[in-house]
Amino acid sequence: MNADSVNAWLRKQPFAPFQVATSAGERFEIRHAEMALLTRVELLIGLAERQGVPTRYRSVALLHVTAIEPIDSPAAA
Repeated sequence: MNADSVNAWLRKQPFAPFQVATSAGERFEIRHAEMALLTRVELLIGLAERQGVPTRYRSVALLHVTAIEPIDSPAAA
């Protein structure tokens, strides 16, 4: 996955929650654009939100992002 593809999801108006799937089989939900930080090579995903602020984060190399899907889609269930 490239940064432009991820950036399109993060900047969508209105924002639509989505999940990121990785080559390791992990899935991370991004329910608010503020819970993700994109660089040219990685996506930092905020986890365990407390009062709108992540208590920890996970770094995922864009090279390992295999899919991005809307959370409310049948494929995401």
